[in-house]
Amino acid sequence: MKRDDTLWKGILENLFDDFLHFFFPDADKLFDMKKGFEFLDKELEQLFPSPENMQTPKFVDKLVKVFTKAGKEGWFLVHIEIQGYDDKDFAKRMFAYFYRILDKYGKPVTAIAIFTDSNKKFKPSLYEYDYLGTKNTFQFNTYKIVEQEEKALEESKNPFATLILIVLLALKSGKLVDDELFKLKFSLAKKLLEQKFPKQKIRGLMNFLKFYIHFADPKYNLNFDKTIEQITENKKTMGIEEMVLERAKKEGLEKGRLKGLEEGLEKGILKGKAEVVSNLLLKMAMTDAQAADIAGVPVEFVKKVRRKLKK
Repeated sequence: MKRDDTLWKGILENLFDDFLHFFFPDADKLFDMKKGFEFLDKELEQLFPSPENMQTPKFVDKLVKVFTKAGKEGWFLVHIEIQGYDDKDFAKRMFAYFYRILDKYGKPVTAIAIFTDSNKKFKPSLYEYDYLGTKNTFQFNTYKIVEQEEKALEESKNPFATLILIVLLALKSGKLVDDELFKLKFSLAKKLLEQKFPKQKIRGLMNFLKFYIHFADPKYNLNFDKTIEQITENKKTMGIEEMVLERAKKEGLEKGRLKGLEEGLEKGILKGKAEVVSNLLLKMAMTDAQAADIAGVPVEFVKKVRRKLKK
């Protein structure tokens, strides 16, 4: 759990601009991407500290300051919650986050919950309070990964869509044997390397893919690492097609070098045998057949040498 939490926190920062484009189609019109983002993890922890007896975090949460195009003071806060298990108090917790963030900063807040579990029935999006005439309704954005269509994600050019595909494969992994999982994981890795994403995003996604999807047999982890190293031999982000061409080029050069050595050696051997035959013909006055037998060459070779000697 802790390792996956760390992976999610890291990848959200790596792909946060893609995250905004993924959930807000008009992101470029609404937000000033050039100003970057401020990740307020420490501030969020102060607002909502974990219980003292909790040794590892049970959920991933991020609070991000995003600038808008509405002037110097134009900014708002994005609260992201990655939820991987059924929690009856989840909606209430989202509400608690919301009012504490709003109270502290006094700025607009949007909340997005991403559910990474396999339970299609668990998808809270609303918190309601009603007691003796006092009512409150809080609604937040939700995204259930298990409900998503792989084809649409595969067609997307957004790196965040690739992240969702990785999580979808992780959800399937429990039903697959390691051989099947290896093929699918490797196929996803190849597709990722073929994408024209920035290098740091490819590295981030590759690490997420590597550590988020687990094999039952640890040996498959080593095999996967070795295979990835092979296809990224000279460039960590080299595309598959480029890699194949590069490898073919290397193999061609190597074959050419070996062929050259073989041809050179062959020429040297033939030259040496021609000198032996010449001596046999001139000094020993041997017949063509005798010279061929002693030098270990065809009679035609001896005749060729004899003709050259007569010139």
